[in-house]
Amino acid sequence: MARQVLHEENSRSRPVQTAIYARVSTANNGQDPKMQTREIREYIERRGWKFAGEYVDEGISGIKDSRPELNRLMADAHRRRFDAIVVWRFDRFARSVSHLLRALETFKALGVEFVSLSEQVDTSTPTGKMVFTVLGAVAELERSLIAERVKAGLRNARAKGKRLGRPRIPVDAARIGSLRAHGRSWREIVAEMGIRKGSAQRAYCGLPKKV
Repeated sequence: MARQVLHEENSRSRPVQTAIYARVSTANNGQDPKMQTREIREYIERRGWKFAGEYVDEGISGIKDSRPELNRLMADAHRRRFDAIVVWRFDRFARSVSHLLRALETFKALGVEFVSLSEQVDTSTPTGKMVFTVLGAVAELERSLIAERVKAGLRNARAKGKRLGRPRIPVDAARIGSLRAHGRSWREIVAEMGIRKGSAQRAYCGLPKKV
């Protein structure tokens, strides 16, 4: 316990190393990332934090899974090159709520704080931690509701007599018997007919036995 307190005091004795992330969708449509980065830099100065790097994606849609500077930011977070990340707004950083939550969970595990200026969310504060918890609970509720709707749909389909799962492929037992009679192996038969070995063997066993 004493060692943990000492570690926390040592951590507070130095300025918080802070990274900036900004993104604009269209660089040629009057959008300028400098508006975002300027406000973020002013915020960092007011907090007495230290600027540790800038990551800016220009002309890249927020719905893209891969963004060069965001990828570099996440890689540097794993390398512990900064203590906090500040963005101008959630949608400049994440493409969806689930993406945001996954990133926040990663940052939490790495000990990296996350700040969004427009939403006034700061995970280094008790209020920010509460918002993160609420977002996680909402996402979990959403996943549960989706799962329940799927289960309800399946129950309704069964009640109406609908068959669920893969449609069964009809098996030509007579043809299987003929192929076996001509010395064909099971591997050759299933490859030729496009069925499973178990299905072919069951159909073969069901053929009437010659007396």
